[in-house]
Amino acid sequence: MSASEIYDWVANASPATPDYNYTLQIKAQGSVKESGKKDQEVHEADDTTEEVVTLNSTSVFNVSWSYARLSESEAGTIMDLYHDTAKANGMARSFLWLSYDGHTYKVRFNCDLDRTRTRSQWGASEVKLKILGRIPDA
Repeated sequence: MSASEIYDWVANASPATPDYNYTLQIKAQGSVKESGKKDQEVHEADDTTEEVVTLNSTSVFNVSWSYARLSESEAGTIMDLYHDTAKANGMARSFLWLSYDGHTYKVRFNCDLDRTRTRSQWGASEVKLKILGRIPDA
């Protein structure tokens, strides 16, 4: 089987234009977790037979990682993006993300945001993005 990436499983973003027209380009660091699920319910009868009801055939993906080393400017960019009501406004508004796989996705935050600082080093623990769709490659 060939390599597979999230881009292969999500539809083009509809609409393609995010709520906030900005592309997050600060590279993910360390271990990146890709979580995928189907919108399904499993009903088990008393005799242990099962019925799986698929509510939506589209897969749902989240990606998460922690930033261990950010410049003060990068840490400020992420905090500003998250907290500014005219930008991402926490989890309320979508934006674009240039992923580690080279593709651009329409995303929104799917987490609370914690920022850390040790002396002159900044970080952010578990940044989690929900993939809302892909932007077609040029």
